[in-house]
Amino acid sequence: MPNVSNLVKTIQDIMRKDAGTYGDAQRLEQLGWMFFLKIFDDREKEMELVRDSYKSPLPKHLRWSTWATDAEGITGDALLDFVNNTLLPKLKAMTGGGDKIAGLIRMAFEDANNYMKNGTLMRQVINKINGIDFNASDDRHMFGDIYEKLLKDLQSAGNAGEFYTPRAVTQFIVEQVNPRLGETILDPACGTGGFLVCAIEHLRKQAKTPAHERTIQDCFAGIEKKHLPHVLCMTNLLLHGIDVPSNVRHDNTLARPLRDWGPKERVDVIVTNPPFGGMEEDGIESNYPAEFRTRETADLFLVLLMKILMPGGRAGLVLPDGTLFGEGVKTRIKEALLTECNLHTIVRLPNGVFSPYTGIRTNLLFFTKGAPTRDVWYYEHPYPPGAKSYNKGKPIRIEEFEAERAWWGEEKDGFKSRVENEQAWRVSLDTIKASNFNLDLKNPHATDDGPGDVDHLLPEYEKLLAQIAATRATLKKELQHALSR
Repeated sequence: MPNVSNLVKTIQDIMRKDAGTYGDAQRLEQLGWMFFLKIFDDREKEMELVRDSYKSPLPKHLRWSTWATDAEGITGDALLDFVNNTLLPKLKAMTGGGDKIAGLIRMAFEDANNYMKNGTLMRQVINKINGIDFNASDDRHMFGDIYEKLLKDLQSAGNAGEFYTPRAVTQFIVEQVNPRLGETILDPACGTGGFLVCAIEHLRKQAKTPAHERTIQDCFAGIEKKHLPHVLCMTNLLLHGIDVPSNVRHDNTLARPLRDWGPKERVDVIVTNPPFGGMEEDGIESNYPAEFRTRETADLFLVLLMKILMPGGRAGLVLPDGTLFGEGVKTRIKEALLTECNLHTIVRLPNGVFSPYTGIRTNLLFFTKGAPTRDVWYYEHPYPPGAKSYNKGKPIRIEEFEAERAWWGEEKDGFKSRVENEQAWRVSLDTIKASNFNLDLKNPHATDDGPGDVDHLLPEYEKLLAQIAATRATLKKELQHALSR
């Protein structure tokens, strides 16, 4: 398989020539449904080989292998006519009675559009996609890189709130929450499915029989608000051996009133990275009790998690610093969390973990519902030796969490083996209450270097002033030039 970045770039370069795909958002949505169809077709070929009784829910003329795989096949206006007037309308209208796969396909295509206006260019894109065999293990493994690249491009296209959670972070959270066979798992803001895939892989290590695999197929659920990540999530699950990922819904989790979540919908495990830094649309906050009403997405998700975890249920999630130190509604949410749940661990991540999406500092929170918090353990995750930040070329790695893993201990004995060290410290509930439930607590073992050395800071300050003056002069010159015309 060719280099993923180069492949996606080549496809996008072809699409840029098309008058219909005038922006990254259109190109990425187009690629989303095309990849879904190709991967679904490869999956169907595999199913037909291993299951004699398998029957495709798609009519033969709509299957990718029928209309797309011949490099010299349908193209130009004939291809556009087929896609616009046959393929997409029929996929959006699919019915199959109780057939979950038909429902899955309809859900994947309900908001899909064909933005391309040049059928010849569309054929070129299709031929590039055909260069990937998603039944080959190497190509399948590389799909993670493809959707990561798509999501990064989606972020740069201005779609705020979409963060690709680094694989190391999802893996560490899932390992420490430790979902077990027979438990129900939910990601209420599942994005492209990173947490769900990690949880599935974690459960497969425990599986010993075919019955265990059948359990894994149905033990998880996800909800995703936006169309493109939802399609990518279903595609990702197909590639990880989930036959019918119909338990991943395209919906806004927060649009449902909190009181409507019944006892039968409670789950054992929640692992998630809810969107943060954004605001929900007007009216969403009215779905929540008056004392918790806010339009801040991350805060609403935290309230939801407390509601839908069953007693004894466990959660691991990513939250921004703002939730830890915020006041008002945030204080009441934190008080409820510490009262209803045992918030036993907060892992404080350094800057740059979510680069290039956001520079907001983040934390990993781990809690169990049913018993109040008595102490909160903090662990400050350091940069690896020699590093001062993370970036696109040097992301956080799972190996960096070895120290946390060794220190972690067992919840069933109250984490008796944990000890304070340079990175870890414990804070009592009384101390947290006295600070008005501020959870943004600094490492007491870290040395405070102060604001910095004056001899170093002063030249930097003077350099910055000079840059500002130069910019002001340039702007003044441009403005005078424009006015003199």
